[in-house]
Amino acid sequence: MEILVCVKRVPDTAENEIAVGKDGTDIVRDDLVYSVNEWDNYAVEEAIQIRDKVGGSVTVVSVGDDDAEEIVRREMAMGADTGVIMKDAAFEGSDGLGTAKILAKCVSMGKYDLVLTGAMADDGAGQVGGMLAALLDWPYASVVNKVEAGSGKLTVGREIEGGNQEMNEIDLPCVLSIQTGINEPRYVGIRGIRKVASVEIPCHGKDACGLDASAVGAAGAKVKRLAYFVPALGAGAEMIEGSAEEQADKLIELLKAKGGIK
Repeated sequence: MEILVCVKRVPDTAENEIAVGKDGTDIVRDDLVYSVNEWDNYAVEEAIQIRDKVGGSVTVVSVGDDDAEEIVRREMAMGADTGVIMKDAAFEGSDGLGTAKILAKCVSMGKYDLVLTGAMADDGAGQVGGMLAALLDWPYASVVNKVEAGSGKLTVGREIEGGNQEMNEIDLPCVLSIQTGINEPRYVGIRGIRKVASVEIPCHGKDACGLDASAVGAAGAKVKRLAYFVPALGAGAEMIEGSAEEQADKLIELLKAKGGIK
């Protein structure tokens, strides 16, 4: 099975103190530590496990600049077979649809049976996987937390409301967005990093994949971010002291006073 996994380079929230810039148009990016998007890392691990069971290969692709090479190589060190970078000045400022258009061109340049994305990335929109599937006219399943490969089909489990599990059969080729917790991503060691350090990673721009510059990037973006801000802090929590009975009585009084109960 030929699998393509879409990965993104994002600020590592475990390593950074994220702050909004003075003009409110972006976060402060000076000296930020970056890493692969967490959801994408689970998608790569799932792709590797599927390949190891049924055969084939795993390719990782990232839309970005020169810095995207860092995470593509990391995922190759993790076990992906090859990597691709979609890089062009015209791609900068793409919204979700623009990114999906770029990735769709990458898919069309290969022969893939399955495309995996993370359920969401740093902006939290969770839209690229669905848009990519629509552009390809492939079936799609979101927030997938279980995958079983069959003959020309997959059985996939989806996380739905209330902690319930939904099972579906989906035809190949298809697009799946992977939820965290589906597996345990493997450790990337120094030996793996050294092994892929000199591997050539092809880069494709708008001309190579036949994209009109006006359809992607800031020029083609239909959604534009206006501002970042930190919500104002509300009143602090009120701590209730006393025994369990006293706490219960005080809680009932407070709820009555605030109109929560009558």
